[in-house]
Amino acid sequence: MMGAPSLQDGIDKAGSPMKLLWKPDPPLQTVPVVQPEFSGWAKEQSAYEDGVILYDLCHHMNDLFIDGPDALRLLQSVSANDYSKFAIGQAKQFVPVTENGDIVTDGILMRMGEDSFLLSGVPASQNWVRYHGEKGGHEVRFVANADSHNRKDGPPALFRYQVQGPKAMEVVERALGAAPPKVKFFHSEEVTIAGATLRAFRHGMAGQPGFELLGRWEDNDAVKQALLDAGEPSGMVQVGGLAYYTNGIESGWIPTPTPGIYSDPALEDYRRFVPLFSYEGQKPIHGSFYSGDIADYYVSPYELGYGRSISFNHDFIGREALAVAKDNHRRERVTFVLNPDDVRAGLGDPGYLLRYPRDRVEVNGELVGLAMYTANFPRHGTLLSLGLIDRAHAAPGTEVEIAWGEHPGADAPADAHRDFPRIRAIVQPSPYNQVARSSYRA
Repeated sequence: MMGAPSLQDGIDKAGSPMKLLWKPDPPLQTVPVVQPEFSGWAKEQSAYEDGVILYDLCHHMNDLFIDGPDALRLLQSVSANDYSKFAIGQAKQFVPVTENGDIVTDGILMRMGEDSFLLSGVPASQNWVRYHGEKGGHEVRFVANADSHNRKDGPPALFRYQVQGPKAMEVVERALGAAPPKVKFFHSEEVTIAGATLRAFRHGMAGQPGFELLGRWEDNDAVKQALLDAGEPSGMVQVGGLAYYTNGIESGWIPTPTPGIYSDPALEDYRRFVPLFSYEGQKPIHGSFYSGDIADYYVSPYELGYGRSISFNHDFIGREALAVAKDNHRRERVTFVLNPDDVRAGLGDPGYLLRYPRDRVEVNGELVGLAMYTANFPRHGTLLSLGLIDRAHAAPGTEVEIAWGEHPGADAPADAHRDFPRIRAIVQPSPYNQVARSSYRA
């Protein structure tokens, strides 16, 4: 990959992966270009439950276009997905893992043509695919389109808008001038809006009925205006960057797993391929849990809830490790509902709050899990946190405590968390949202 220094250079200079990545109290993450609020983050956060929302996803996602006669063979070799019936227009939750079975980070992989694919999301999975494509001598071409924070020139390659909520279908029908296509979850169909051909993809971030609409950037202005016009009679709410970044908690998606790439000696060449100034080199790790061994932050795709996406009908990197983990993974993904009295006592009115910590989850003072994605939800009256917990404590209704604070890191005593305040929490299912949990995929 272009340019130095590499991720391995950064690790060597810092002295360890944790010394490179541990950054307590990182700045708030923002969505590029999209304004933070349209009508207030709390209203936008809840509007999908009884109305309809418009998410603008044009600017914060990274896209990798993969094309060539060996594209499918490459993807099969580096991920655990089932490709036996992968139709054009269908998408998959992309699951690449290391030889040890640790996830590299997920993504959304859509088949655009017989030999053409689009991988979208966090760029760590895209680096993994590019490395193995280039090193393996595959006949495949890559075109990367970075998010609007990092793209050097020009607009995005694609526009993306999600219309979701109980009134989503009436808005889409108005925009299409026809009934919405009847496609299965994670499938898409070509449609026309404002004279532009685009894909209506049965998917969304809020865990509600609706579509993701994606197409060429040249058609962006006309399509967006058509969606806004179609949404007006239904009271459609535009969602800003603040509320958008909280939605994964209710729908059960952990967006920031630590890639399992930093410590295996066999991956040194890969770390020299990945730039230091990349997601893998700059994404901070923080929270009340601290370990000097970055492997303590690695996760299995089974722990993240991706078991339904894993297939053993082909050879792929990490296959043997995942076969073992299938029935032996340590933790499960759950939602922690924080005690509102403890939240008020410790934080007052938290207002807008978004954290991607690695906070200690304890039972009787013993570490049993990690809270990994935390935000304030006024309509629920408290904070919700999406995380992992040991299977022995995963039953809904289990009471736990979350250590709230930022461990100073390697220069502090290992038990520096001991004096952090504890906030009681109740274990609940993930997804927390009832629609996302029960009927979203129907």
